[in-house]
Amino acid sequence: MRILRLLSFGSAGVLVCALMAATVVEQVCDTDTALRAVYHAPWFVALWGVTAVAGLGWLMGRLPRRRWAVWLWHASLVIILLGALATHVWGRQGNIHLRAGGEPVQVFADAEGQETALPFRVGLEDFQVEYYPGTHSPMDYVSRIVIVDAGDTLRGQVSMNRIYAHRHYRFYQSSYDEDGRGTVLAVSHDPLGIAVTYAGYVLLLAAVVSFFCSPSTGFRALLRHPLLRRGAVAVMLFAGCLPVSLRAAERPAVLPAEVAAAFGELHVYYNGRICPLQTLARDFTLKLCGRASYRGFTPEQVLTGWFFFYDDWKAEPCIRIPRGEARRLLGVEGSHASLSDFVGPEGYKLGKSGASVGKGVREADEKFQLVSMVATGNMLKLYPVCDAEEGRVSWLSMVDDRPEGIEASQWLFVRKSLGLVAEQIALGDYRKACELLAKIRAYQVKEAGHVLPSPLRFRAEKVYNRMNYSRPFAFACLAVGLCAFAFCVRCLVRQSVPGGLFFSRLLTLGLWLIAVYLAATIILRGYVSHHVPLSNGYETMQFMAFATVSVTLLLRRRYPMLVAFGYLLCGLSLLVAMMGEANPPITRLMPVLSSPLLSAHVVTIMVAYSLLAFMMLGGVTGIILHYARGGHALQVERLSLLSRLLAYPAVACLAVGIFIGAVWANVSWGRYWGWDPKEVWALITLLIYAAALHPASLPALRRPMFFHWFTVIAFLSVLVTYFGVNFLMGGMHSYA
Repeated sequence: MRILRLLSFGSAGVLVCALMAATVVEQVCDTDTALRAVYHAPWFVALWGVTAVAGLGWLMGRLPRRRWAVWLWHASLVIILLGALATHVWGRQGNIHLRAGGEPVQVFADAEGQETALPFRVGLEDFQVEYYPGTHSPMDYVSRIVIVDAGDTLRGQVSMNRIYAHRHYRFYQSSYDEDGRGTVLAVSHDPLGIAVTYAGYVLLLAAVVSFFCSPSTGFRALLRHPLLRRGAVAVMLFAGCLPVSLRAAERPAVLPAEVAAAFGELHVYYNGRICPLQTLARDFTLKLCGRASYRGFTPEQVLTGWFFFYDDWKAEPCIRIPRGEARRLLGVEGSHASLSDFVGPEGYKLGKSGASVGKGVREADEKFQLVSMVATGNMLKLYPVCDAEEGRVSWLSMVDDRPEGIEASQWLFVRKSLGLVAEQIALGDYRKACELLAKIRAYQVKEAGHVLPSPLRFRAEKVYNRMNYSRPFAFACLAVGLCAFAFCVRCLVRQSVPGGLFFSRLLTLGLWLIAVYLAATIILRGYVSHHVPLSNGYETMQFMAFATVSVTLLLRRRYPMLVAFGYLLCGLSLLVAMMGEANPPITRLMPVLSSPLLSAHVVTIMVAYSLLAFMMLGGVTGIILHYARGGHALQVERLSLLSRLLAYPAVACLAVGIFIGAVWANVSWGRYWGWDPKEVWALITLLIYAAALHPASLPALRRPMFFHWFTVIAFLSVLVTYFGVNFLMGGMHSYA
C-alpha cells in the first residue's frame, strides 16, 4: 500500500512539474514543440495512466465503501481521463474550406495537413457576417451549408457557438475568406471520446453535490470541529482621511458644466458601438490624465475643452507620462506633460526615437494621437448616414470624406453644424449653442432612430459612467482591510478578544454598501453592453471583488476574522481592475464569447480564486502568529482548520469551472481541451490544491504550520494562472 501511495501522489507531482515545463517549452520554442515533446508524447499519456491506476488502487485499499460521495468524485475524474484517451487515440479533427457556389467537397485536412475522407459531401450555399445594429462590429459569422449524403440533400447552419452535426461529424465556424464568399469550418469526429467525457462531466457535477450533502465527508467533519465554532476573533475599523490639495494655477478655458453636459447627451459611434458622448469623454479623460476628471472639470468639459479651446489646452500639463524614457524624450521632469512638450525645434520629439521604443514611449505617442483626433473632430463620429439599399448605418465625423449617395443638404449639415456650434460658443451665446446641439441630436434620431440605444439604456450608461470609480473604493477597502488585519493579528498575539459591537456593525455595514455598489455597477454594465460582464480582465476582477465581499458576508458570523480578509481581497481585486481603466472598457462582445457557458465558467472560477485567496491570507496570519512571541498554537491550529474547510468548496468550484470551460470550448472550437497556457496552469492549480483534500494520505498536511506554508506557496499558481499567463505567455485566454 505504501508503494501505491508513493506512486499515485508521486506521479501526480511529476505531472505538475511536466505541465509547468511544457508551458516554458512552448514559450521558449513554439506550440508544436510542446505538443510533440510533452502533451502528445506517449510517456505523458502513460504518466496520466499510472496516476489514475495507482490512485484507484490506493483508494480501494484505504477508503471505506460507505464513503460513496468520495468514490463518485474520483470515478468521475477517471472517466474524464478515459474520454480524453479515447479522443487522443480515435478522435479526428481538421478543417474544411468551402466556397459559395462551388462544388461540394468530400475531404477535410487534419492538423498535419493530410486529407481525410468524409462519408458524405459538404457544400456552401451562403456565408454572411451579421453586425450589431447600426455598427460595423461583427455579431456573428453564419455559414449555410448543404450536405449531400447517398442521394439525400440536407441543409444546415453553422455559426459561432452553434454546431451542425451529421453522422457524428461536427462542424464549427472557424474563419472566412476576405471577400466574404468562402468559409473555413472546423471538423471533428469523436463520438466515443465526447460521449465518455461528457458522462464524466455529468458524474462530476453529481459528485460535487453529493459530496457536500453527505454527512461522512471531511468537509462536514471540519464544520463540526469545536475550534471552528463561533467566536474566533472580532475585528474593528480604523480609517483616516486623506488630505486633498488644490492647485492654484490658472485653469484652461472650458464650457460651462451644463453646456458640456448637453454634448454628453449626443450619440456617438465609438469603440465599435453607439453610446453617449459622455462615455467617449470619460474614456478620453481617463486615458489622457489617468483619472476620470481633471482639476474639477467633468469629462465632457475636458473633451470639449480640447475641441473648442485648443490653444488654451495645448499648454496645459494634463497628459500623464508615467514612464521615464518618454519623460526624457519630452524633456519633462514631472509625471505630466503638455501637448506643446511633444514638439520642439526639430519637430515631433517621439518620432525620432527609433523602431525599438519602449512601452512608455508608445503610450505617450498614443495619447498624442488621441488628442489630435479629438482636437480635429476626427473622433467625433456624430452623424449617422443610412444606406437605403443595404439598410446599414455608417457614422461620419465633420472631417470625413463625402460618401456616395448622400444628399447635398444632408452633407452640408454634417460638415457645418458643429462649426456653427463653435461660432456660438466663441460669441458666448451658449443658449443658441445648446439649440444647435438639440438639432444634431434630432438629426441622429431621424436618421438612425431604429438602431440607437433605447432611452432607458442610454440613461443607464450615463448613470454607470458617473458611478464607475474603482479607485476610491480600492484604496478605501485596502486601508480598512490593512488596519483591521493588523488589529486582528495584534489581538491574537496578545490573546485578547476585542469588544466593540459598534465597530463590528460598522464594518458589516461597509461590506453591505460595497456589495450593493459592486452589484449595481455590474448590473448596469451588463445592461449597457448587452452581455454578462465577464468577458475581460477588468470585468472578471470586478466580479471577483463582488464574490469576495459576498463570501465574507456569508461567513462573517461564524468566522469573524474573514471580515478583514474580505476588505483586503476586495481592495486588491479592485486595484487590479483599476489597472485596465485607462483603456476604454465597454466593447461589443466578440462572437465567440456570446455563450451563457462563458458566464458560468468565469463565475465558478472567480469564486474559487476568492476562496483560495482567503486561504492564503489565513496562512499568512498563521505564520505571523507562529513566529510571534508567546504561545499561539490554538489560534494557529484554528486558522489551519478554517483554511482546510475552505479548500473543499474552492477545489470543487475550480474543477467545475474548468470543465464548464471545456464544454464551452467544445461547443465553440470543436475540442474541449487545447493545451492553451491558461488551461494548463488552471489544471496545475487544481492538481496542487487537490493535495489539500488528502490529509489522511499526506500526513504533513495535518500539521498546521505545514498547511499554512502550503496555502501561501500554492497561491503562486493562482497568480501565474491569472496574471502570469496573460502578461508573459499569451494564448487564447489572454483577453481575460
